[in-house]
Amino acid sequence: MKQTVIAVAVTLVCVLLICGMGGYAQVYANGREVPIYCVDRSDNFASISFDAAWGADKTRQIMDVCDSYGVKATFFLVGFWVDKYPEVVAEIHSRGFEIGTHSATHPQMSKLTEAQCREELTVSCKKIFEITGQPVELFRPPFGDYNNVLLNVAKGLGLYTIQWSVDSLDWKGLSAKEIAERVQRAQSGDIILCHNNSDHIVEALPAVFEALKLKGLKLVPIGQLIYKQGYRIDGSGKQIADVTSSTTV
Repeated sequence: MKQTVIAVAVTLVCVLLICGMGGYAQVYANGREVPIYCVDRSDNFASISFDAAWGADKTRQIMDVCDSYGVKATFFLVGFWVDKYPEVVAEIHSRGFEIGTHSATHPQMSKLTEAQCREELTVSCKKIFEITGQPVELFRPPFGDYNNVLLNVAKGLGLYTIQWSVDSLDWKGLSAKEIAERVQRAQSGDIILCHNNSDHIVEALPAVFEALKLKGLKLVPIGQLIYKQGYRIDGSGKQIADVTSSTTV
């Protein structure tokens, strides 16, 4: 009996430490996989991101403010937004900002079949690549909604699925002050969620960047924040470097 209990315990520990293909998504005993919400870093690196699905009026202003503070953000673009604003997509890329996919049509992807998930991602990535010539590596699910099917499809396409750990709630019409107060809570390794066309995001960004600078945070694209290999993801969605691996990005 005692040996059986020990064997079960050892098996459970092994399951909890198993990562998906290439060490991509953590697999838990209940079969649940988790994307990246934040990164375990002590070097004061963090990231700010902007989801783009509707409207583009403020996108250039966002880039201007980012540039004035030496910040390179990540933009997650929906396929139909790419179709409507190809010149803005090209400018985001040419100005050195990172681009990820936010799906092709912004559906609730946990309700899609595996084939539909793959179509959403391949179509949107192709649209971005045709404009930028740069392969897409990052994916943010619409509404933050995901399941194992979606995560495995993304993994199979070489995409890192990215959530967020600091939510600006800018889409709710918060004032610039309210947005800044929420975002300035960010710590090393956090991923900040904003939207490219929310009401007061442009006015909020200077206060955000000033506050984070005072905290000693350096904002980098998500692709530079996350580990590309030699990592695991814990139950909270924190990506942690494998201490047995000397290779991180």
